[in-house]
Amino acid sequence: MEIKRLTPEKEQGLVVVITGNGKGKTTSAMGMALRAAGHEMKVCIIQFMKGDLYSGEWDGVTHLGKYVELFHTGKGFCGIEGNPYPHSEHRKNAQEAIDLVKSKLASNAFDLIILDEINNALALNLVDLEQVKEILSLRPDRLHMILTGRDAHSDIIDMADTVSEVREIKHAYRKGIVPQPGVDY
Repeated sequence: MEIKRLTPEKEQGLVVVITGNGKGKTTSAMGMALRAAGHEMKVCIIQFMKGDLYSGEWDGVTHLGKYVELFHTGKGFCGIEGNPYPHSEHRKNAQEAIDLVKSKLASNAFDLIILDEINNALALNLVDLEQVKEILSLRPDRLHMILTGRDAHSDIIDMADTVSEVREIKHAYRKGIVPQPGVDY
């Protein structure tokens, strides 16, 4: 059986926001990175708030070879899980991530850029709304951009082409089950 490949009449980059209180926002974005790599598209993933606790995607994306780059620029989740770093240190790292995003945009080398946890970074004042709006305005028409994290700002939702909200119905953590490798991180 021959597998058909669709080709859009016009290629158009999309802005996708994945937000909400449920589990699976980063996982959804990683699935899109996997899908894009299957189309031989170049992907850049910049994680704004992860970096102090190992997550499987860091090594997992290395198996996607030349198509996917991942940068974990943060110091973990600001103010939770016993994270020892002060807000100023988290903000400094998030500001460095903003600079990294701008350099990756300027390189024009990517088809998809994922800004993982940028919605949280914005809600926690680690980055400013105007900075996120500027990044979206710098996005070339052909470039897809995915913004993940809880508490997406209404202005960012308005600017997006597609918005999905992940809603928690039930979570193992609430039953006292500790996060599990490969599923939770």
